[in-house]
Amino acid sequence: MGDAQRQGLPVDGEGGLLAELTRLVLESALEGEITDHLGYDKHEKGGSADGNARNGTRAKTVLTKTGPVTIDVPRDRAGTFEPKIVVKRQRRLGSIEDIVLSLSARGMTHGDISAHLADTYGSDVSKTTISTITDKVLDGMAEWQNRPLDPVYPVVFIDAIHVKVRDGQVANRPIYVALAVTTEGNRDILGLWAGDGGEGAKYWLQVLTEIKNRGVNDVLMVVCDGLKGLPESVNTVWNQTIVQTCIVHLMRNSFKYSARQDWDAIARALKLVYQAATVTDAEERFLEFAEAWGEKYPAVVKLWENAWAEFVPFLGFDREIRRIVCTTNAIESVNARIRKAVRARGHFPNEQAALKCVYLAVMALDPTGKGRARWTQRWKQALNAFDIRFDGRLSSPRAA
Repeated sequence: MGDAQRQGLPVDGEGGLLAELTRLVLESALEGEITDHLGYDKHEKGGSADGNARNGTRAKTVLTKTGPVTIDVPRDRAGTFEPKIVVKRQRRLGSIEDIVLSLSARGMTHGDISAHLADTYGSDVSKTTISTITDKVLDGMAEWQNRPLDPVYPVVFIDAIHVKVRDGQVANRPIYVALAVTTEGNRDILGLWAGDGGEGAKYWLQVLTEIKNRGVNDVLMVVCDGLKGLPESVNTVWNQTIVQTCIVHLMRNSFKYSARQDWDAIARALKLVYQAATVTDAEERFLEFAEAWGEKYPAVVKLWENAWAEFVPFLGFDREIRRIVCTTNAIESVNARIRKAVRARGHFPNEQAALKCVYLAVMALDPTGKGRARWTQRWKQALNAFDIRFDGRLSSPRAA
């Protein structure tokens, strides 16, 4: 460090101390590799038994976390030396690829990543190269999408987000997301699926059937947004599963049909409905709400009437279960991360590009594990309540 400071050499960046140290480490490792390949040290008398020998070096520039570094790669006369630490035609070390994947997962476009690498590391990485790097996750994504699942889940939250895909013309396409809570209280995203057109119960039937085929024999409860026909699709796959409409979605849609100045009053009135102790009490509170707001906002009243059959199961649970399933905040936090990544790109050239973007965003969730720990702790009491409420269905497959 002292020598670098006296020479005016920067610590990082192109031509800096870290780049020079990286060069020395790489060249030393390559020298060790060719020594092992030939069977004798440099300048050692006698040379190789088969006549092969060192044949100088060739310069090669590789992109690293410290910027572009030019190294001398040794060669042999027979042309049989295959370096491992920097393989032939490799132009980037793993750290650069890790940075690209991390930035892509956090919503930066390929152009933004290219500019960031140029500004920060002095590395000239084209958008095509960045796309090639991110394409490396496709094999892992396919393996993840087809992995075996647990035999039972207490709750599965399902929802769809919409992305713009340029397929002839730009159109909205749904990406279906299923997030489960495991019997240990962990969060597990079961998969991602790209659909055609708008979100539909028929496509959800395909998704849920695939989940069942991957080993899921029972789901105690599916929490969804009240899509028409979805309860029938769920019960076709798991006939004992309770379908619960998300309270947050009901509230959000209620506000969609009402004026902003009335939101607070409507929220207070509906809170009495979904916090009622019994179904009878909820029905009475809803009649009061309909009398007060039905004339001004008949669409809100009709919304709740249509969703009532899927709303009522919620009222039969104790507070621990209600606290967990009254909202799809569990999946909303995932969707928020996905939307951030999707919004930055505007639209995608094809379905695979959209899925790749969403997959990278999902894999970057909670890197420290703190969120997972809080989530698991929060679910402990609810899991006990679930097992009692559902007559041991939660624990019996696990015990088996």
